[in-house]
Amino acid sequence: MSNSHPSPASWYRPMVARPPGERHRTATMLELFFDLCFVTAVAQAATAFEHELAEGRIGHGVLGYAMVFFAIWWAWMNFTWFASAYDTDDVPYRLLTLVQITGALVLAAGAPEALSHEDFTVITWGYVIMRLAMVTQWLRAARSDPDRRATCLRYAVGILVVQVGWVVRLALPDDTRLLTFAVLVLAELAVPAWAEHTATTTWHPHHIAERYGLFTLIVLGESITAATGAVHAALASHAPLGDFASLVVGGILTVFALWWLYFARNASVHDQLTSLRTALLWGYGHYLVFASAAAVGAGLAVNVAHATGHGHLSDRAAAAAYTIPVAVFVTLVWLLHHRTGGLRTAADVLHPVAVLAVLAATFAPSPVLFTGVITALLIAATLTLSARSAAAGDAEGDAEEEDA
Repeated sequence: MSNSHPSPASWYRPMVARPPGERHRTATMLELFFDLCFVTAVAQAATAFEHELAEGRIGHGVLGYAMVFFAIWWAWMNFTWFASAYDTDDVPYRLLTLVQITGALVLAAGAPEALSHEDFTVITWGYVIMRLAMVTQWLRAARSDPDRRATCLRYAVGILVVQVGWVVRLALPDDTRLLTFAVLVLAELAVPAWAEHTATTTWHPHHIAERYGLFTLIVLGESITAATGAVHAALASHAPLGDFASLVVGGILTVFALWWLYFARNASVHDQLTSLRTALLWGYGHYLVFASAAAVGAGLAVNVAHATGHGHLSDRAAAAAYTIPVAVFVTLVWLLHHRTGGLRTAADVLHPVAVLAVLAATFAPSPVLFTGVITALLIAATLTLSARSAAAGDAEGDAEEEDA
């Protein structure tokens, strides 16, 4: 089966499993539209996070951001893996996907209230809308795929039960909200492992790697948009150019380096997604990749505001709002893309050293600029070592040919 579907979409197709080795399996236009709409929720969460940090409510902001971003990431991830296995592109599939997008927009509308006032009512209903649409998709798959009917039904039942829990949570006392949130998160994370235990769905490794890469691109782009807005606000305040020139240069260097770092090995990631365990670790680990990428833009905006005399953070706290997300991103990309590949080369040492240097930049005179330079040097050093390794491999191959 090809990923190219006739247009307009057929009214109905049996939701049979797509082959995991299908050729030319790429993201569809509907998936790209889905991602773009989800970025609205990412932008709202990042903006609200920035506001909390600027007001000095660091602990409150970090916790609220982590909770809101979980809802965004988990709903996106579940759709992505389901679509990789069961995308039929018929009318019911499209309509249910549009319902999920609607839920994402409701979630985005509730993100500011959830972060600033701990009011999770709107965001919960948006999340539940998305997840109930996913239940319907799994029931469709259960009907059409007898070989994996038990798996699909487990997904549907597991998701439905947890959604009941999210709705009940809204009526519980405020002092139980954090505990119940943690319990429900664990329940959400457990559903795929429980469901796939009977029979694994036929997700496509190359398609999954591409989808994650595309969403990383979009989230990094959101960071650039947030940073551009912050610089525009600084210019509008007629602040001296020197106050934020280093922030602009450092921010650009950082985002460019993070993009380079992520996609240096993303093209071969599908070769590592060979088992359910590896796929779950890789997929779940991207929560911090996506969240930290979005937080980089918020951190840069906080530093621009701080440089122009706005906000209530100290110099070190403002710097940490930027350096910590960058360090988290570099660490997770190293763990997910490099260490899972079994690499044990000198290049591996560069990433932990760079992470420590980025964290140390928190105490530098120009932390954003220092961070940008460090991440750029990490890319340069990695490229240099890779070139030397390739040259050594070519030389060894030539020597073996001569001996033969």
